[in-house]
Amino acid sequence: MARVNIPTFKLNDGRDIPVLGYGTWLGMDEDFEFSAAGMPKMNEALSYAIDIGYRHIDTAHLYRMEPEVGKIVNKKIQDGVVKREELFITTKVWHHYHREADVEVSVRDSLRRLNLDYVDLVLMHWPMSISQEGVDEKIDYLETWRGFEIVQQKGLAKSIGVSNFNLDQMKRLLANCKVPPAVNQVEINLNLGQKDLVDFCSTHKVLTVAYSPFGTMVPSRSAPNSPEPKLNNPTMVAIAKKYGKTVTQVTLRYLYERGIITIPKTVTLSRVLENASIFDFNLDKDDIEKLAEFDNGYRTVRPIFWQDYENYPFDKVPGKMDIPEALRIWKNGMNLDID
Repeated sequence: MARVNIPTFKLNDGRDIPVLGYGTWLGMDEDFEFSAAGMPKMNEALSYAIDIGYRHIDTAHLYRMEPEVGKIVNKKIQDGVVKREELFITTKVWHHYHREADVEVSVRDSLRRLNLDYVDLVLMHWPMSISQEGVDEKIDYLETWRGFEIVQQKGLAKSIGVSNFNLDQMKRLLANCKVPPAVNQVEINLNLGQKDLVDFCSTHKVLTVAYSPFGTMVPSRSAPNSPEPKLNNPTMVAIAKKYGKTVTQVTLRYLYERGIITIPKTVTLSRVLENASIFDFNLDKDDIEKLAEFDNGYRTVRPIFWQDYENYPFDKVPGKMDIPEALRIWKNGMNLDID
């Protein structure tokens, strides 16, 4: 079986985090409904990922995958494939748990679903606080962060961080916390480079983790009128050919060379291997400059149903819709029956 060797970056709390992980968000359909139909393939792909050397797994309460991740991880540990301390497992706290005391409730529930004693990293999934009924609870994320500091003190999470925080929110959080976040997980890809945010985080020793690292490049994320590059973009194809790599490998390598961690998602075994086979070449200066030219601020993930809520982190665009039920109330696991 092929093996991959994924390097690590150092977190500001001294711990190591693999620079590339396996993302476990299955997504929702065009009607914003969630289906567990893809879980078997994702379970197979995650199992394979661990077998070939992946050690970083990214999940969340929202993803419904915590029970499945826990089963796979515990099986791999029992089978002697990997030791728990060799894995880096991230989960996230959803909108409903933003009161200081509720953060611990959420993390303990995640640990129960994962069947683990601790997670390596827990993130505040979004800076907004929204009830299951869709009510804006307007809880200050500084209060929520105090709950994160407590779960770290109790050893429930080794490291703590945030997700989807913009530059102003990061500045305010860093100015008002006892423990700085170890990471900020945000959308980063060739269209959305977020240079100012990444540079600020880097200056303050906060690592950036990129979700949706391919943006709308891949057919499954394609959107009407979305910008280049696509997989057949001539510039991308030429650069990939030059290094004997794929277009997506070039993309992941570019983000790695920017000091950004990526968590690409795939349920295709060959792509699990392909995504992690990016540590044997270096992009030259001219190619880096060409890739940077694709940055136009286009955002793939734009949840307009939250944009009128306090602490929404993105610029607002015309449009209105109700919060999908799948983002308010759900159960977890393959049968969607686990609280």
